[in-house]
Amino acid sequence: MSIDLADYAELVEELPERHRELLAAEWVEAVRVLSPRGLDNWLKSAVALARMGRGGDIVAAWLEDVPAVARELGEDVVADFAQQCLLFASRTSGAVIALVIATAPTAARRLGDPELFRAYLQLLNVLLGQAPRGLRPMLEHLDELLGVLTLGGLRRWALWGAQAHRTDFEAQTAYFGLASEEARAMLQQERKGTLFVDVHRRIGMYLRALWGRDFFMRPTAGDFDAREGFKPFIADWFLHLPDAYDDWEGIPGLDLYRAAAAHCAAHVAATRKRIDADRLDALQQACVGLFEDARAETLAIRRFPRLKDLWAKFHRPAEAAESVGPMLDRIAFALLEPACTDADPIVAWAREAFAAADPEEAGSSLELGLALAEQFRRRALPFSPHRDVQRAPYRDDNRYLWEYEEYDYAQAVGRDCPGEQQVRRYVSVSEMVNEVEVETAGDDAQEIWVCATELFDDDGTSFNQKLGREPVAEPRHYEEFDYHIQLARPAWTTVQEKRPRLGELALVEHVLDEHRKVTQRLRHLLDALQPQGVQRVRKLEEGDEIDLEAAVRALIDLRLGSQPDPRVMMRSIRKTRDTAVLVLLDLSESTNDPVAGQDYTVLELTRAATVLLSEAIHKVGDAFAVHGFCSDGRHNVFYQRYKDFGDSWGDLPKARLAGMEGRFSTRMGAAIRHAGHHLAQVKATKKLLLVVTDGEPADIDVRDPQYLRFDTKKAVEELGRAGVTPFCLTLDPRADQYVARIFGQRNYLVLDHVEHLPERLPQLYARLTR
Repeated sequence: MSIDLADYAELVEELPERHRELLAAEWVEAVRVLSPRGLDNWLKSAVALARMGRGGDIVAAWLEDVPAVARELGEDVVADFAQQCLLFASRTSGAVIALVIATAPTAARRLGDPELFRAYLQLLNVLLGQAPRGLRPMLEHLDELLGVLTLGGLRRWALWGAQAHRTDFEAQTAYFGLASEEARAMLQQERKGTLFVDVHRRIGMYLRALWGRDFFMRPTAGDFDAREGFKPFIADWFLHLPDAYDDWEGIPGLDLYRAAAAHCAAHVAATRKRIDADRLDALQQACVGLFEDARAETLAIRRFPRLKDLWAKFHRPAEAAESVGPMLDRIAFALLEPACTDADPIVAWAREAFAAADPEEAGSSLELGLALAEQFRRRALPFSPHRDVQRAPYRDDNRYLWEYEEYDYAQAVGRDCPGEQQVRRYVSVSEMVNEVEVETAGDDAQEIWVCATELFDDDGTSFNQKLGREPVAEPRHYEEFDYHIQLARPAWTTVQEKRPRLGELALVEHVLDEHRKVTQRLRHLLDALQPQGVQRVRKLEEGDEIDLEAAVRALIDLRLGSQPDPRVMMRSIRKTRDTAVLVLLDLSESTNDPVAGQDYTVLELTRAATVLLSEAIHKVGDAFAVHGFCSDGRHNVFYQRYKDFGDSWGDLPKARLAGMEGRFSTRMGAAIRHAGHHLAQVKATKKLLLVVTDGEPADIDVRDPQYLRFDTKKAVEELGRAGVTPFCLTLDPRADQYVARIFGQRNYLVLDHVEHLPERLPQLYARLTR
């Protein structure tokens, strides 16, 4: 069935005659690439752009060039593109908007992915705010720029020029027009070796020649802040490869693309049934994934023996193995290259066990991986899910292997939203006694019974005193800032307060005894912070009362004929402290890692520092609270209150600190917003939020490292507007790359020597509240 332009006559009758003629000329090509729905969006967008009244060139460019964009990326981007152009209208001229549309086919062809194209439009939006005069010359050279840069490289190159020439418009125009030496130098610095868009057809034919079938491939961009992209991964039947590869230790980037694509294709060909990931921990998943990589590659090498040579040259096994990561590299190379001789017993066992297993049997990887994880635990090798990964650059992140429990969104909304709140029934003693208690019910039970009168046990003690617990707070939903669209997503994250686990009180007492010398060194500093009551300020020209001593001296000077000092007044000032401090601890899985060169973990060091800080604040007399957080996705930001502002610093808060543990990830923005909620309930002249963390914001459901950084920055800004002073003490030696942009240049401290944390934390508090 043909689609006739006459069917849309009523829609396009607003267009001028020359635009209708141009539409008729482009109609055949548009019908070829757009569906009826896409044609409707395309034409309605043209009419909307014409109504802006910013010139006919915009509409002409839209009619001529947008079908080419749809051909490259699909028609779903047309509506988003039109929306962005309408937003540009209030910020720039019609000529620039027409140039954006005219160069869009080039961007679509070079980026090759709808999400990357949307991110490119967002970059243009940012540049309109930071370097409006540089946008036109950059678009005029877009083909040259995207010919050597990824989207991340273009972003860094453009933002550097915008910052360097913010006020020098002539230099700004020269930079973005590639007319200056520094523009060429930055371009050379940011350029990548091999771009995906240049080789994806060759890689597609390479995979078709090997496996006799087509594979869908997409580029991914993960290098907005650094030159490192995402690892390859498989999702939604697509092989996702980095949008560019540099040459790797002298090996061309094209070979790295071939190795990565062949490895992902081998996974697709070898995987028949996914593995249940819910019953495996992070170490077990890493070990099972290692054997599954080897199994997929073994099956592929049986069909194509030369693949072993391609993959083997990207392995660099480490000689020393002080953690699980280097051991994974050594085992991976030993499984790929049977001739490898490695004297380590675990490597030798892995090679022999894998050789004895049948690679055609999919379940063998699970059995071998679980056994390997148990051997790592027996040797007590430290493991971090973020750092201890395979270093072979061509291997994917193995998400394709795992099967997770289905997430029921409707059920989750019903659980988290106040529409179905937990029911609390007040019943009589007879009802309570005759009802069978569900012992496995937790804080999220659908119904809780409360006895109307107190019920006593045989020993005369009430059950409430024995077993009663204060109810935890309701889940709270917070917005989250998305820097891609420059808007906050409402009710996007859910913070769930969990009751802290109690630990051994002796653990905290041991910390105090072990650091008694530190406490003694800080005594004079803490004494100086304590309020001194009423103080008299003398030598004032205006005050509350006469300073008799100064008045007598002035009278003597008058009698002697000298000029008297007019400052004969004084004022009595009451020195008080009205400060509230909330210490927010990052309790992610990485805190279980040992401190370099020490026999204790980051979590144990954080606990010791928090105990000493609490002792110091208690001695000064300020109101303070100690909270902690971790996260397992945006719906599960777990928040624990070890000490609240109204609690006394006694055995219960100390026992809670003794029982704290590190788990999951670090969704810092939501935790900071929840901490701000608690600080808002406190009346104090000065409020301080002290964040102690060992890494950057991250979570399992976020791939873009910039996303949570920008959200945390937004949360910090909101806190500052509410009158709270945020400060971050980070133990990450690489934090200079991001922490200043999140907390500000003066609101952070990178602790190079982590072992000094117990002494530095009270000193930092004294400096911030002086």
